[in-house]
Amino acid sequence: MEVNRSGQLVQLDQDSLQDSDVCQTPWPDRENAGPSPEILEPDTQNWNQDEANSLQTSTRPGTKVDRPIHNLDRLKTAKAYADKAVKMHKIFSVQGPYPVIRAALRARGWVEQRMHCSRTQAQKRQCSGSRAAWHNAGDSDEENSDEAEKEQDTNGFHDLMSRLVRNEMVNFYWTNRRDAIRANFLQKEQIINHFAKAGTFTTKAGLCVNLRNLHWFDSADPDTFFPRCYRLAALDERHAFIEDYRQTACTSLLKHIVEGEQDIQREGTGLSTLTVCGQRKQSKRLSKQLVNSQIINSALKVCQGYLESLDHRDIETSSATPHTLTQEEWAEFIDAYYRVVHRGATFETSDCLVSCCKAMLQRLEEKSPQLAIDGTHNIWIIKPGAKSRGRGIKCFKRLDQILRLVDSDPILVKDSKWVVQKYIERPLLVHGTKFDVRQWFLVTNWNPLTVWFYKKCYLRFSTQPYSLDTLESSVHLCNNSIQKHLRPSQQRHRGIPADNMWLDQQFRAFLASQGKAAQWEAVVVPGMKKAIIHALQTAQDLMESRKNTFELYGADFMLGQDLHPWLLEINSSPTMAPSTPVTASLCAAVQEDTLRIVLDRRDDRNADTGDFQLIYRQAAVEVPQYIGINLLVEGFAIKSPSPLPPLKHSHHSAPKRRGRIKEKDGGKVTPLPKMLLKSLEFKNINSVVLPPPPPEPLEPSPVETLTLYLPMTDNKSVKSDPLDGKSSSGLFWRRAAEVSNVYSEKLQLCTTDDQKGSLLQEITAPTQPKQEVSGHTNA
Repeated sequence: MEVNRSGQLVQLDQDSLQDSDVCQTPWPDRENAGPSPEILEPDTQNWNQDEANSLQTSTRPGTKVDRPIHNLDRLKTAKAYADKAVKMHKIFSVQGPYPVIRAALRARGWVEQRMHCSRTQAQKRQCSGSRAAWHNAGDSDEENSDEAEKEQDTNGFHDLMSRLVRNEMVNFYWTNRRDAIRANFLQKEQIINHFAKAGTFTTKAGLCVNLRNLHWFDSADPDTFFPRCYRLAALDERHAFIEDYRQTACTSLLKHIVEGEQDIQREGTGLSTLTVCGQRKQSKRLSKQLVNSQIINSALKVCQGYLESLDHRDIETSSATPHTLTQEEWAEFIDAYYRVVHRGATFETSDCLVSCCKAMLQRLEEKSPQLAIDGTHNIWIIKPGAKSRGRGIKCFKRLDQILRLVDSDPILVKDSKWVVQKYIERPLLVHGTKFDVRQWFLVTNWNPLTVWFYKKCYLRFSTQPYSLDTLESSVHLCNNSIQKHLRPSQQRHRGIPADNMWLDQQFRAFLASQGKAAQWEAVVVPGMKKAIIHALQTAQDLMESRKNTFELYGADFMLGQDLHPWLLEINSSPTMAPSTPVTASLCAAVQEDTLRIVLDRRDDRNADTGDFQLIYRQAAVEVPQYIGINLLVEGFAIKSPSPLPPLKHSHHSAPKRRGRIKEKDGGKVTPLPKMLLKSLEFKNINSVVLPPPPPEPLEPSPVETLTLYLPMTDNKSVKSDPLDGKSSSGLFWRRAAEVSNVYSEKLQLCTTDDQKGSLLQEITAPTQPKQEVSGHTNA
């Protein structure tokens, strides 16, 4: 039998069924006959006859009887079909009970490469998968993902093609667990249906923590769509939960007083357990215990302090604020609250106190968006974060029971797995029965964040009528994995179906009967979209964005009495099992439309997207590629000018010199200072002879003389204008004049018979004063 998209069962030809070589693998295949030869383009020219013979005589491991393959034409057709799929990069692999995915991919010309494993390996993988589901996240909503199912392959055609492509690269993976395939080892062009690190928002603890950072991404308040939640393993959050529990007890007591007075006014007659205007009325339950009305004043005092803290008016007050109760006062108040609300104890009150309670609740309603769903019983739901499908979830009213349950398992406390969340005590009911909404959405990219919202959803009912007198899972948990094992109550309304599910069309018809037909499109759908987008925004920075990756998620919502949706949790790998006629048709459509988004739109941007609607596409954020540390300094050299030294008087000290003094022929010759040497630039001079420094340092002489040997020129050139710049002698005279102006000393020119062709110039510098050089004084 096969389930088609419409939910009908189709009879298959049982005579044509054959055993498969992967009969031990736990993944089903429920398709009809193989592809028709008309859509194939067989290319059998390169068909190896030896390969065909080997396939004819091959046996299938794992079967009881070895059966040879006799149809050679079928082998050639399978070979041609497999070669075409390899050439077009259409090899896929599916893990899990997804017959709709297999059928849809094969209809697009894809060939499956099965994941082969022995029975022992399957058992090991099942055990390891169970342990991984406990320790990692428990975010998968898929049921019986590792249970073996019978393989139904007509004529073994798909099985044959799977063996032909067993060594080819898989181009498309669809698995029911994110740890089944390691994304780090995939090629860029390979497609997979799971993102890494999705536990940041698909786990109860991850969603609880991330939504607190929503103010960094959007101006929305998470308390408007997500019931307040705490991780009890974290010490600071544990104290915050205890404070919230006490605060909720105060507001619940005020609600109990106001609603009790309203019930009396509606009844018009009857006896009251309250005192009106200070006059005690007779009560039907005089035997009930009386409680001191001072607890009302304590509740009002605590609520007043809560409002001041919201307005930040408590900052200027001292730590010993009058709005804070001591531990002993809190213990007395909580005990009195239990007796009044849960046990029916009575107390005395007056119209003045009732008016004060009404006014305080009105002020709290303006500040607390969750006041309407809190109710009066102060019920909290405890969720172990490592489990899914409602396993281990419990509801409690008493604070000591909650803390005792959490402290009983040190492993969960250590791993921060326990999450406590405020229970929605006043949900919207359908015929007196509680329900939740399963809504699908698809994420195709994280940068830019791209979200697709499915237009259809379905409702899941509980099997028992809703009541706060009992905290049983059959009343308060709507998971199909829990309710399907229970028998519907005889007291439940007959309008609720036996399979506990409704399509969204049926629910909209119910709203229309209540005069709220427009509320679905105006309140419910926009609220679910905003909640999903906000949850993804807070997790975007924590996700590993990989191209050619997508993931389908299932979000669970609860509707308040005003039809406002409240996000409960987000599941990865949502169940696609056709457990009821509702899921048989709807889940199949979701899978087919997912492939339209992921595969068809890759080739045609205008392809049909089914019932998926694009609700959010973020502007792309450019992430610079990291290429390592690259330290580089760029700049240019600055060439300082070489101006002449400033004019100085003769009584100024000469600059410090590093030159040496050389004594020759009874005369002492010392080099010019470096500044002076730079200023003396000669052109067209054959040689400038300067004495080399002596090997030993000598004391400076009071008279410094410079001797330059210049080429001898005729009288005409010497008598020419020294400033015309056309002769070397003219250049010399210009330079000599400059030097004379600096040092204000005589310039001696002499020509001797012994040194013909040379000109001797002596420049005498004034005696330098004593200078301290390198720790000693030069005379």
